[in-house]
Amino acid sequence: MKKIIGTSNRLLEINLSKQSIKVTKIDPKDREMYLGGKGLGLKLLYDRMKPGIDPLSEDNMIAFMMGVFIGTGAPCTGRWDAITKSPLTGIMVTSSCGGPFGTALKTAGYDGLLLSGKADKPVYIRIDDKGATIEDASHLWGKDTDETQDTFELSRKDGAMVIGVAGENLVKYANVKSGHRFLGRGGIGAVLGSKNVKAIVAFGGQYKIIPKNEENFKKLKKKANKFINNNHTTAEAYRNYGTASHVNACNKSGILPVNNFQDGSHEKALQISGEMYRVKHNSKFSSCQSCTILCGHKGSFDGEKTLQFPEYETVGLMGSNLGNFDTQYLAEWNELCGKYGLDTISMGTTLSYVMEATEKGLMKTDLQFGKQENVAEIIEKIAYRKDIGDEIANGSRWLSEKYGGEEFAMHVKGMEMSAYDPRGAWGQGLSYAVANRGACHLSAPVFSLEGILHYLNQYTTKYKPKFVDYFEDMFAAVNSLHTCQFTSYAYMLEPFVAKTTPKKMLGFMMQNAAELALGLMDVSVYSDLYEAISGIELSQKQMFHAGRRIHILERYMNTLEGISRKDDTLPRRLLKEGRQSDPKNRTVPLNKMLDKYYQMKGYDDNGIPTEKTLLDLDIEPR
Repeated sequence: MKKIIGTSNRLLEINLSKQSIKVTKIDPKDREMYLGGKGLGLKLLYDRMKPGIDPLSEDNMIAFMMGVFIGTGAPCTGRWDAITKSPLTGIMVTSSCGGPFGTALKTAGYDGLLLSGKADKPVYIRIDDKGATIEDASHLWGKDTDETQDTFELSRKDGAMVIGVAGENLVKYANVKSGHRFLGRGGIGAVLGSKNVKAIVAFGGQYKIIPKNEENFKKLKKKANKFINNNHTTAEAYRNYGTASHVNACNKSGILPVNNFQDGSHEKALQISGEMYRVKHNSKFSSCQSCTILCGHKGSFDGEKTLQFPEYETVGLMGSNLGNFDTQYLAEWNELCGKYGLDTISMGTTLSYVMEATEKGLMKTDLQFGKQENVAEIIEKIAYRKDIGDEIANGSRWLSEKYGGEEFAMHVKGMEMSAYDPRGAWGQGLSYAVANRGACHLSAPVFSLEGILHYLNQYTTKYKPKFVDYFEDMFAAVNSLHTCQFTSYAYMLEPFVAKTTPKKMLGFMMQNAAELALGLMDVSVYSDLYEAISGIELSQKQMFHAGRRIHILERYMNTLEGISRKDDTLPRRLLKEGRQSDPKNRTVPLNKMLDKYYQMKGYDDNGIPTEKTLLDLDIEPR
């Protein structure tokens, strides 16, 4: 077996229009400044793509980037990124996946794949250590994601990413499947569909990834696993009950979406919790590659079929948010979305808009809260853009602009909201409003400190801009290294200072002296692993600086598409209406936080990165 010491820095570039395939080298300076994964993908597109292009045209490009961590066996490092312009939002979108394609491409000898142009007929791309070929995929067009993957008869060393009929039909929130994991958000499946690409298949295993400093890497890997195995969230809650372990905590905190975010809690929430799935459906592990946390689960339904357990976002948005409290329906809808290639977050939030619009007489459909029987039929119609499904396939922003009800269309910048009601987590409200890809819970997941771990007061603006700023920089880096964001629970809270500080004291410091509390946080296991693997010097401070550069480059690319302060807002419901169960009728005081956040980030009053900010980060302005 051949070896790659550190990282190959080899980029496979394919232009489908020209049928050209070449291998290029990643610039060492770009590698150092943008780390890999998300960051490097954004830089590649910034250098190559003009603002204003149609996301579904051949001018759009898509980068699939493998971070330095993948393929090394470091914990929770089977993840990789896709970066493109979103047909749902019209701005940049990045998405992370834990499916087998990433490791397969890396061990075939490539750090990334850059796809441009458009094929004149359905194709799939075949990749191995000798290069790539573009093959006819007419026989695959129309197949679901499972059928398509099964066609390739892949070994454990191989991996595919495929689209379903939703991607073929350019549903604006179509996703991409790899194994049983997804590039979920922003319509990346539609981008591939617009290019007539049904699948990309990597046959890996020809290369072994060897860290440059093997001895130090082994010590750090042991340390990282120890942190994960000692942390309550990663070793108990997620490992035993999956991410749906959030259901009960969010319900108690009043941030579980109910009936299109009209409320934040429901008496039946326990029925769809991770704990209930484990008891009712004989839970077994079904996670990403190289996973130590093991948050993915599957189980038996009706005593005969095995289905993946839905993640928390699916449970919240296709469960309580639709008035559905049945684990079987949830698992079946999740499976159906997976086969068609549909993002369950946008699906659930868009369906909830349709249900309320129907209730208010703005639309005529058979959908209603608590009615489960016709949801599967609607999902199919959306995937095939058939009847009313053709319109629902465009997302909640498009629907509300046509039918009205924009005040209860739960999106930011066109991206449907994930399953945390920010009226009970004000920092998360700011995070949603300013997140680069739209209403994203992963850009700066302040909800975890507000509604899950309870380090921060849910109902105060104090220091919330600071936490959003901090997490944006940190997770832009984490998604570029690249590893699972769930490791942050362990890597932040298990090192000595955080571990030995009583929770009440640490919470008091976070709420009253945020700079001091965050300054004490030691997440150097991330930067140390990167340095041990790549041989590139990276301190914790340098990692955060790189993360800031990555986040602000993405923001700047979006401002070139017209994004500004006017877009950094929330649905009117969250700004003007309290939750039904909240006697204090609290809403998100967004404007109190926005100006302070802009100042911290180095943006002007309109939310545009200043020239000084760009130059200080070595970003060349356009």
